Amino acid sequence: MRGRVGGVRGAGRRAAAYPLALLLAAGTLVLGDPGAGSAKAASGCQGRPTRVIGFATGELRLYRTRSYVCALAVAKRPGAPRPMSVSLQARGGRAVVDKGRFARQAGPVTIHALNRCVRASATLDGRSKATGWILC
Repeated sequence: MRGRVGGVRGAGRRAAAYPLALLLAAGTLVLGDPGAGSAKAASGCQGRPTRVIGFATGELRLYRTRSYVCALAVAKRPGAPRPMSVSLQARGGRAVVDKGRFARQAGPVTIHALNRCVRASATLDGRSKATGWILC
């Protein structure tokens, strides 16, 4: 009798776990990837596009959420790896830099900038573009 009660109790747990697993699977199918529609899917940065600053060899793209700012430098003509860099600095903080040889883009770099101005710069093929203090 004792073994039978334990077996029934174990079957009850399995029976309760099965609908829960189905519910979680259905929720995953319905909702999909929560970030699928965000800017991150296309750029590597979260948030909404805030500024696009163009220059001769590419663009400096800035994205913003409530607390964070993200930047990346994108080449106009992707191709062979070449020197690129992107820098982002919040007022009163240190600059975050991604520098190297890239084919398409440098970055993303992200900083915490809640209620602070930021300064961004990008360099591609020896040409550069910088902002003053923006997004204040």
